Amino acid sequence: MVTEKDVEHIADLADIGIGTEELGTFTQQFNAILSYFDLLDQVREGAIPGQELVNVMREDTVRPSLPQDDILRNAAATEDGFIKAPRVM
Repeated sequence: MVTEKDVEHIADLADIGIGTEELGTFTQQFNAILSYFDLLDQVREGAIPGQELVNVMREDTVRPSLPQDDILRNAAATEDGFIKAPRVM
């Protein structure tokens, strides 16, 4: 079980400002999420007999893309043939 002190610590680590009036709500929500994980931990692998695992992802197909020059024309800034993005830090 997560306490309000734990939530404050996690919020501090994540640099998220949580006010004291929100702390109770976040603690309840955090514990609800963790209880879902506890429920998932109880499910045994292969619990459904005859259930076969199937890949539901589509096959990758190679398709032509836009020419690099056309893409770079739409970029605000480019460098050495690449799109230049602003620094994050």
